Amino acid sequence: MRNPAIALRLRLLAWSLPLAIAAELGIALFSLWITSISVIVVTVGVPLTLASTFAVRWFADRHRSWAANVLGEAIPRPYLLVRPGAGVLSRLWTIIRDPATWRDWIWLLVNASVGFTLSILSFSLFAGGLFYLIYPFLWSVTPPAVFSDPFGGVFHIGQLSEAFLMVPLGPVFLLIWWSSVVPLGRLNARIMHGLLAPTDTARLTARVEQLASSRAETVDTQAAELRRIERDLHDGAQARLVSLGMSLGLAAELMANDPEAARKLLSEARDSTTSALAELRDLVRGIHPPVLADRGLDGAVQALALANPIPTHVTVQIPGRLPAPVESAAYFAVAECLTNAIKHSGAGWIGVDVSYQSGPPSGLLVMLVQDDGRGGADTAAGSGIRGIERRLAAFDGHTDVTSPIGGPTQVRMTLPCELSSPKTSHSSATG
Repeated sequence: MRNPAIALRLRLLAWSLPLAIAAELGIALFSLWITSISVIVVTVGVPLTLASTFAVRWFADRHRSWAANVLGEAIPRPYLLVRPGAGVLSRLWTIIRDPATWRDWIWLLVNASVGFTLSILSFSLFAGGLFYLIYPFLWSVTPPAVFSDPFGGVFHIGQLSEAFLMVPLGPVFLLIWWSSVVPLGRLNARIMHGLLAPTDTARLTARVEQLASSRAETVDTQAAELRRIERDLHDGAQARLVSLGMSLGLAAELMANDPEAARKLLSEARDSTTSALAELRDLVRGIHPPVLADRGLDGAVQALALANPIPTHVTVQIPGRLPAPVESAAYFAVAECLTNAIKHSGAGWIGVDVSYQSGPPSGLLVMLVQDDGRGGADTAAGSGIRGIERRLAAFDGHTDVTSPIGGPTQVRMTLPCELSSPKTSHSSATG
């Protein structure tokens, strides 16, 4: 509908009666839960409590969705996470000690009284308006005693012409409904938000758990990276340097008696030096690419595109230089996405769009990598996306993957950050 005011009121009207009915059904859920708790010491009480809790949370989720739609803001689920593989008793204990569980039961009672009243009032005002608009018709098609005394005998209707005196009440009720349906609906949604949304304490607890988890993953990732660097040094450059030292020692012994053999050893040593230096450069490039330090994220991403065997279009819009840790995390995230596209997508084209959005409470670096490949990327199948999520989580970043079967694949990565130095930068490259 083109008129949003009318569309909103009709949507609230359509939901008013179902919400009123659901509010009273909530009493049945509340009674079921009370019964299951009272017999929890009996064997049947545990599964009954789990089942009733699941039903209540499903019921609350539907109301969260409705309230979020009315208020225009998401209402996240506030419940404590159950440890994977937890037993029945562990799940039960998590549910009982979860404050959100008890707030759900309070909401059921409030919704059955206040929520029911708000919903049924909105519906009754609209129904009353229609009722009085068609009052003469109802009077004429029903027995005389049914609608002859609309106000309990204060005013008696004896003929059809008198029934038309009730029609003006229809627009009055409809006008009251029109002016009150939105405030009533928003008040109901606010009550749901107040009782069903996470509290500040719950948000803080969830945030602490998220930070603890991301910190642990970051520590594990860094430890694995250090082991990789140690292994590369031990198996690569260190082995070549040991061989170089042995070759130089042997050449020194042969210099007096066999100069030709000594020269060959020195030539091999020079080749080993070149190879060791190349391996060290590759190792350093894997830790922090020199192009990233010299030219920033825009130049480094363009360098990736130029080295990519698949045609890659890059657009970078960053009005300044980012902090070095953020640049490094963003660079390797984009590099991993390009590697995944090369290995798995079968794409003929890749697009990389990097931009910076300023604004409160902080700026946001947005990286979008998309390709026209076959799609079907699975974040749990070792595609490298999980590594990107861990890398960005250390900076409170997020990763969203859209990859339907048949493509295209789109990876959207965000990093909250501030610019370290102002500088206008806009660039694009194709490789």
